[in-house]
Amino acid sequence: MMNNNGFSTGEEDSRGPADQICCLLDDGERCRKQAGNASYSKRIQKTVTQRRLKLSIDSHARHIYICDFHKARIQCARTKRRRRDSEDDSNETDTDLPEVDLYQLQVNTLRRYKRFYKVSTRPSSNKAQLSETIMKHFKTIPIKEKEILTYFIYMVKSNSNKLDQKNNASAEAT
Repeated sequence: MMNNNGFSTGEEDSRGPADQICCLLDDGERCRKQAGNASYSKRIQKTVTQRRLKLSIDSHARHIYICDFHKARIQCARTKRRRRDSEDDSNETDTDLPEVDLYQLQVNTLRRYKRFYKVSTRPSSNKAQLSETIMKHFKTIPIKEKEILTYFIYMVKSNSNKLDQKNNASAEAT
């Protein structure tokens, strides 16, 4: 232990004694590298198990500190998983969204949508081009799923619809 006029520098406390070696068995063989300040916690054990890394704690080790090599290896496995998950998530949202076939709508309906949302298109667009342009716009409209679903369920349970509310409001006003 290093002392500086009776005070600890803190370095030896965070890393443990310099003679400690990593507490891990790497594929059944004890690691010989110097232990760092990272510990082999339950969370790390879970990560190691999930990623199927061939690491385990040596039952004869008197501490749970691991070397920087294994720390980096475990962190690398965790970040690879996160990236893969985020890519999967983005792909899932793309494929989970139902595709609306706007080509089935009449040209007048597409033009009304275009006019209402002020979507810019070429003046001489045919039905296919118009529906494609409108579909691009349609996909950009933000929706509040939770709010919409809650409102929808409420309306179904109360056996009413939005138009009924508007009609009641206008009837009461007259």
